[in-house]
Amino acid sequence: MFESIYLTQNSNKRGLFDSDLTANSMNNNRSVYPQKACGDAPYTVDEATLRAAIHIPSGFTYGAKPPVILMPGTGNTGFETFQGNFIPALKGQSYADAVWLNVPGSLLDDSQTNSEFIAYAINYISGIASRNVSVIAWSQGNINTQWAFKYWPSARQVTTTHIAILPDYAGTTMVPLICPEGLPCPLSVLQQRYLGASNFITTLRSENGDSAYVPTTTLYSSNFDLIVQPQQGTGASAFLLDARNVGVTNNEVQTICAGTVAGGFWTHESMLINSLTFALAKDALINGGPGRVSRIDLKTVCNQPLTPGLGLAELLLTENSLLIGLAKIITTSLKATTEPATRAYVNAMPACDA
Repeated sequence: MFESIYLTQNSNKRGLFDSDLTANSMNNNRSVYPQKACGDAPYTVDEATLRAAIHIPSGFTYGAKPPVILMPGTGNTGFETFQGNFIPALKGQSYADAVWLNVPGSLLDDSQTNSEFIAYAINYISGIASRNVSVIAWSQGNINTQWAFKYWPSARQVTTTHIAILPDYAGTTMVPLICPEGLPCPLSVLQQRYLGASNFITTLRSENGDSAYVPTTTLYSSNFDLIVQPQQGTGASAFLLDARNVGVTNNEVQTICAGTVAGGFWTHESMLINSLTFALAKDALINGGPGRVSRIDLKTVCNQPLTPGLGLAELLLTENSLLIGLAKIITTSLKATTEPATRAYVNAMPACDA
């Protein structure tokens, strides 16, 4: 198991197979760059870089199965986040065809820049597949996705559902422990400070940005998430409102699976392999809209120790994602003592012609 995963990881470092860039260009007959639709924010990253971050496995069906984009968390590539959980769990399933993003800088750059990669990927993959996509994201990847939905409205129109695992829509009170005040810190970590301490979070949440833009399922672990806090009840950073009535379910595993293995000690990274996480993601992907506990067998799901079909090897790989992220946070050169400036488009979105 470890050997096969290691070989896969090292054969896919570019993010795309050598032939994919040309093949995908021929298949995508709808322009998504520099702008898919009026009202979309401008990109600052060139299209070749945006496209090279998308890893498309050789077995991708280009729309024969519903495409799912896997968006990683802080300090990770998509492969590092998902190699022990959703990549193997979705392999061979009829309801999902996974691709993933290996974003340059491992999401330690400006979160506004990181968000361009998921905005582009949503429209690009939808274009080459000729159908809507779904997004499964972890941690920072969720606020990047929410930012993309907010400032690239075209991405909303081609997204069926968003499964948000441990999102920090309100930021996290844990940032000072990772980056003490006044010391150089990765740009995106500065932007994940809690509520009023972060211009990025404040901007994201403004104008009902604390509500979903597409059907969304949030999953979070209360007192055992050592990276994102608070994560309890309606005060959780993961808790998302539904002002647009698109459909949202907020799912705290300790509440839904209280007293069972799936409602026990689940950390920021291990939630990726939690059985309820997978069950609700599967439900959302199959049915569209948000995942609903009323449609799953809670007695069975809550008593499963891990995502069905996955075991100790995958759990260890999943746990390793946090160590990788922390190592990159320490060693990255993408550091500053102040948060990046808010992009001009926030206050002057491109107008649509009448």
